[in-house]
Amino acid sequence: MNVEYFIGIVPPKDYLKRIERFQSKWTTQSGVEPHITVKAQGGLRHDKQWIDQVKKVCINIKPFKVSLGQPKVLGGHILYMSVHSDDLHQLHQSLVHEISPGAELIQQYFELDAYTPHLTICKVKSSIDSLSVTTEQKLKQLKESAEKELTPYPVFDVNFIRIYELDYETYRCSKVEDIALGH
Repeated sequence: MNVEYFIGIVPPKDYLKRIERFQSKWTTQSGVEPHITVKAQGGLRHDKQWIDQVKKVCINIKPFKVSLGQPKVLGGHILYMSVHSDDLHQLHQSLVHEISPGAELIQQYFELDAYTPHLTICKVKSSIDSLSVTTEQKLKQLKESAEKELTPYPVFDVNFIRIYELDYETYRCSKVEDIALGH
């Protein structure tokens, strides 16, 4: 089985449902729960021994607030919501330093200085049919629709983080464990 792990923050259930409705209206479901990535795959080995390191970090992080903001486009094919929280950066850095994935993996997964917290709404595949809407046009439509359908943008409390397992064969994501902050 070809799986990897990552760590994320789940938005509140009511807003999560709004994002999922938006996704199903515009795209096929991705199989990945909408989340804010806190720690990417680098260093999260299959033996799962790093989970104890994650718990050690989380004990020392108090719950904090996150605010979602305007949808933006990344890399010409990803629509995401901006995320604002200084405490989120601190949590990210603490996890990366504790797990120590190595410089190459930090660079590969855009961590530490390259970390941009975001919540991916959808990825648009390049169009090969010359009659269809271009990727740029589709992203523009999605962004405009998201600005209407996903406002007001919430501010919410983060009390836990979620460890996910992603199966690359099925591109399905499942919850491994939720870890409370400050406990």
